[in-house]
Amino acid sequence: MEEKTNVCRLLDQKKIKYIQHFYDSNEALSGTEVAAVLNQDPAKVFKTLVTVSKTGKNYVFVIPVECGLDLKKAAKAVGEKAVTMLPSKELLPLTGYIHGGCSPIGMKKFFPTTFHRTAADYDTIMFSAGKIGYQIEMPLCSLDKIIRYKTADIVAD
Repeated sequence: MEEKTNVCRLLDQKKIKYIQHFYDSNEALSGTEVAAVLNQDPAKVFKTLVTVSKTGKNYVFVIPVECGLDLKKAAKAVGEKAVTMLPSKELLPLTGYIHGGCSPIGMKKFFPTTFHRTAADYDTIMFSAGKIGYQIEMPLCSLDKIIRYKTADIVAD
């Protein structure tokens, strides 16, 4: 079961250190359940959400698993009037990932990416390694070597 995902291979190519975590996908479905199964603080376990703007541009938002994305704050963070969640059926063809296994690293194409500002508060954060049952843990600043991103307040109060 413990194989390397494309995300891990990309990180290995860039010589970026990370820790892989595995869980039984029958035990955990929601991000909060993933955090519990892995005995992690849910505030430092993040989920990856893909949106689309009225102009047709896609944006990636990475937020703590216990939070909801505030679409107005998210739109403002990327300079759009509005964004909506990408329909699930469009996720795989657009990103190469399925719902529940979407990672901000290694999508078919790079999209502007925004992490919730709290990601910078932790030594390491966890997010999907690109496959259900696989998570990676690493410092947010290490992502500088592989993707461009910014941080902003993008979660619902």
